[in-house]
Amino acid sequence: QVQLVESGGGLLQAGGSLRLSCAASGNIFRQDTMGWYRQAPGKQREWVATINTSGSTSYADSMKERFTISRDNAKNTLYLQMNNLKPEDTAVYYCNLRRPSGFTSWGQGTQVPVSS
Repeated sequence: QVQLVESGGGLLQAGGSLRLSCAASGNIFRQDTMGWYRQAPGKQREWVATINTSGSTSYADSMKERFTISRDNAKNTLYLQMNNLKPEDTAVYYCNLRRPSGFTSWGQGTQVPVSS
């Protein structure tokens, strides 16, 4: 059983910065790949970024210059630093854990509204 709890969301103006956190509890293993996804109003959930167990990262093209994903394995916590936020970044941001076995878990999401 894995529980993921996101935090750090909140209303901010365009151009601002925000850091999201995802606290993981339960049976967490260092080989778990973790990532962030987001879902804007009226749209499908989309992938934002992923970090694997060795710390290698990958990003969606529209976000790689402004977002940074990181993880603290000692604290079982995942982060997403978001800079120069735009109104089109408005979405619910979700934390995701994925194992080589195919097991996957999602957090409940945290809202990030960005005003123009």
